[in-house]
Amino acid sequence: MPKLSVALPKYRLHRSSGQAVVTLDGRDFYLGPHSSAASKTLYNRLTGEWLAAGRRRPPSEQEQSLTIAELLVGYFEFAKIHYRGKHGEQTKTVANIRLALRLLRELYGHSLVADFGPLALKAVQRTMIERNISRGVVNSRIGQIKRVFKWAVSEQIAPAGTFHALQTVSGIQRGRTNARETVPVRPVDDATVSATLCHLPPALQAMVRFQHLTGCRPSEVCLLRPCDVDTTAEAWRYVPESHKTEHHGRERVIFIGPKAQEILRPYLLREKSAYCFVPAEAERIRNAEKRAARQSPMTPSQSRRRPKRKRSRPPGERYTANSYRRAVHRACALAFPPPAELSENEQKQWRKAHQWHPNRLRHSAATLIRKELGLEAAQVTLGHASADVSQIYAERDYELAAKTAKALG
Repeated sequence: MPKLSVALPKYRLHRSSGQAVVTLDGRDFYLGPHSSAASKTLYNRLTGEWLAAGRRRPPSEQEQSLTIAELLVGYFEFAKIHYRGKHGEQTKTVANIRLALRLLRELYGHSLVADFGPLALKAVQRTMIERNISRGVVNSRIGQIKRVFKWAVSEQIAPAGTFHALQTVSGIQRGRTNARETVPVRPVDDATVSATLCHLPPALQAMVRFQHLTGCRPSEVCLLRPCDVDTTAEAWRYVPESHKTEHHGRERVIFIGPKAQEILRPYLLREKSAYCFVPAEAERIRNAEKRAARQSPMTPSQSRRRPKRKRSRPPGERYTANSYRRAVHRACALAFPPPAELSENEQKQWRKAHQWHPNRLRHSAATLIRKELGLEAAQVTLGHASADVSQIYAERDYELAAKTAKALG
């Protein structure tokens, strides 16, 4: 093992500028003209402070006076520019960062950056647990806080030791704290999907059936356009204009088989660049059904009433993952109404138990593909870089294990 040097950092000549320079903790400090008395005085002062701080560079005045709130303002400005999609729009990461750092600002917004250490980070972690935030989300948000200080160190607005100290705070392990555990996402059974479909407009029915067959993500079915679908081969190829892992340089191709082709075919007759599934059409159908089911005739004043020219929330040009999910939840509420004898809290639990979201269709498709064709087929169909990720989506088929137990157990 090499011996640690006890020598002072050298007073050196920076040839291109003619200045004296000294390097402390990886950062160069320019001292003025080389060999001048002023440069040597500054060298002695900086190295003396460095030794007094335990051979570490003392934080600058900016680092000593910067508050957590000021640090977060700077980081948000960085995040708004850094986390952008290929079309220049902000990604969902910015909103997730804001949620992750809200508690940090609430508890330590007026504290100095230089004073924030592992104990303070553990206090934030403990408060998240007390507020019933799930273990996985707590670990994710603590990791985001660490990345803020990593960025601050790279910008030289926080002491380097702060980030390294925060790295010593470990994530919460399962069963070691009172942190809430989330229920794993399970596939949704076909009977539940069928009972829900009759309460959805035709476009949303097509979206659900298409996603169930292809295993694509909710956002990918929302972005479907005729120009993104290659229909020349027997198995059609759909390349989304944007997808979850595009920032890693990965290509996403969704293959469409005969059953999914029949569902999609009528929606490919639109303009090439238009979205296949449009909320405005679903609203027109819903309004027409309401008029057809009307029990009393319209009054003359009602028949002369004109629709509003401007609406506070007009239908979008396409569904989003959130609007798609909300539509499915509304259909679940109609398909599985809670019994009237239940209390208000029990009715709330009933609705939650009988509610499913579109991402569970992806799990259902993965489970079926794995059962019929194996794990590798599930991996390539879902677009995962690793089969370990597909393990999460595809429920294991225990039929073979049951047969083995019957034969050998």
